[in-house]
Amino acid sequence: MRGTVVEKILKAHLTNGQLSSGEIGIRIDQTLTQDATGTTSYLLFEAMDLARVRTEASVSYVDHNMAQNGPENHNDHLYLQSIAAKAGVYFSRPGNGICHQVHLERFALPGKTLLGSDSHTPTAGGIGSFAVGAGGLDVAVAMGGGSFYLPCPTVIGVELTGQLRPWVAPKDIILRLLSILTTRGNVGCVVEYFGEGVKSLSVPGRSTCTNMGAELGVTTSVFPADEVTHEFLKAQGRDKGFAPLLPEANAQYDKITKKLHAEKDAAAIANIRAYCADAEISAPDDKGMVQASFSRIVIDLSQLVPLTARPGSPEYIVPVAELADVAVDQVLIGSCTNSSFHDLMVVAAALKGRTVHPRVELGIAPGSRQVLAMIAENGALADLVAAGARILESACGPCIGQGFSPGNGRVSLRTCNRNFTGRSGTADDKVYLVSPETAVAAAITGKFTDPRSLGFAYPAIAEPKAFKLDDGMMIAPPSDGSHVEVAYSETIVKPPSGQVLPDPLQAVAAIKVGDKITTDHIMPAGTLLKFRSNVPEYAKYVFNPLNKPGEMTFAQRCQSAGKAGKSAVIVAGESYGQGSSREHAALCPMYLGVRAVIAKSIERIHQANLVNFAILPLIFENPADYDRIEAGDELAVTDVSKTVEASETIRVRNVTRGCDFACKIQLSPRQRKILASGGLLKYTRDGGK
Repeated sequence: MRGTVVEKILKAHLTNGQLSSGEIGIRIDQTLTQDATGTTSYLLFEAMDLARVRTEASVSYVDHNMAQNGPENHNDHLYLQSIAAKAGVYFSRPGNGICHQVHLERFALPGKTLLGSDSHTPTAGGIGSFAVGAGGLDVAVAMGGGSFYLPCPTVIGVELTGQLRPWVAPKDIILRLLSILTTRGNVGCVVEYFGEGVKSLSVPGRSTCTNMGAELGVTTSVFPADEVTHEFLKAQGRDKGFAPLLPEANAQYDKITKKLHAEKDAAAIANIRAYCADAEISAPDDKGMVQASFSRIVIDLSQLVPLTARPGSPEYIVPVAELADVAVDQVLIGSCTNSSFHDLMVVAAALKGRTVHPRVELGIAPGSRQVLAMIAENGALADLVAAGARILESACGPCIGQGFSPGNGRVSLRTCNRNFTGRSGTADDKVYLVSPETAVAAAITGKFTDPRSLGFAYPAIAEPKAFKLDDGMMIAPPSDGSHVEVAYSETIVKPPSGQVLPDPLQAVAAIKVGDKITTDHIMPAGTLLKFRSNVPEYAKYVFNPLNKPGEMTFAQRCQSAGKAGKSAVIVAGESYGQGSSREHAALCPMYLGVRAVIAKSIERIHQANLVNFAILPLIFENPADYDRIEAGDELAVTDVSKTVEASETIRVRNVTRGCDFACKIQLSPRQRKILASGGLLKYTRDGGK
């Protein structure tokens, strides 16, 4: 990573370790939380007996639980506002906008570190921040002045050349990158964009790319801070102290190696060959796996075309033109990925004087109050309404299954970042991810349409020289919060802390799941989000999408194991824990008695959350051993304490089938200490660093 922007930021914030290998600790300048994760974060912060936050700026946003069906959500909001005042935290009121959009507008700065309890915190990488999504407990520790720990990253260089053609958008850049890197095998990496093409992208456009970097599974994504960044900050009235943050001319990016399946990943392998000049790809082994190594990805922006991610995963990328004339039933333009002023102005200009196709339901959610106010003042909002668009709240809403769900089996085009099946709130949804340009083309024509074929000129939208500045819904904390009375309620339950791992571990495989299980599968959102501040209640719904009618639920199977004096284990395939940073995907299983996860691979944020709540993450040494366990099998592990303390492998006994297999323990020395302590909260209370 020598000479990179990433190296410069990390070097300035390093508290532990070395920028060469192993685990490093970094100082965190800013934190953010949102209400779905924030209540738990602040309850955990309170459990550390700290009076005030010790960051440069911490912000509590309310943007997820806005429907307020029942008292739970408003109770959370009242708690969050009061604890923010007491702890020295800025509070963004409901209606002020989506956390990532507002943070980009009002707080994010080049060269700063940001830790957020939301997986799309890397949005701020578009302005040159090193912004990382993490579990709420990690964020609580950072608010208390503690370092954030991560593996010293491998920096993937993505060189952008050329310039986007009309109707091709920044969203198409990140969709192309997803088609190259996929959503798998990028744990521990950071994407750094560089090259002449960067200059042609606005800060909101860059942030679209870094936002969806979360779907790659990387730690974060970063753009340099240049004159474009400076102009954006000036327009937001906060350019004081700006300094360019650029890579050195001879910056060195790291070589990465990915394992891919020759047939299943044929498209990704072809794209690696096409976009990585130094790619080395091995012949398939006896299992059909190939090894692809490369050190730099080059994307010529002038050669990009409008792209879409097909239903099921953000990595299923095809050109929009391949789906021409496929009927579309619903279009949503919004989310933290694509709801900026520029995005909505392009959409409004395209719709001006036109009407939404009679078959299409169009919803538009401005990303922030600032965006909404500006399009209201300049007439663009009226153009959207006149065209037949529904104007939704400036919040996460449909992206997380909070309303505007599509009909059964209906095609929905969305400018969001994720299209996991069922995430929209409809079990058999058909959600495609697209740019605002492609979305508005479908809204006009009623079908998948390459926007370049619309027949009218691309709207020329200039970036504002001055954004509308009104922080009336951003409440600054008092200088002394000791007098503030925190608003607790009966629907807010103190979250449990972890427990020391039992030794020996005698457990039941409470569930066996396949590849790419997301945190939406583990802890569904949608209408269940209101239970986030009540773990005993929310835990009833662990793996709810996978529970089968007429059979015991996952929670009931865990409870049954507990009554028999046994713990529970989750068995999983590749990329377990994809998606959201929601720590409840570890916290609620821990509450139910889960003490280990055995998987072919586990994604970064989720593995950290498992450790934080004293759940042992194990990786099959031989992936074929996955087939030697079935749900309901009794498992046993001896010498847990000694093995976790120092060993790289551990043996698991399948008592039911009379066989043993080995698992890898891929943990840092600090994570081993956290597990030995019974979780991060106890570790921190005991003075651990």
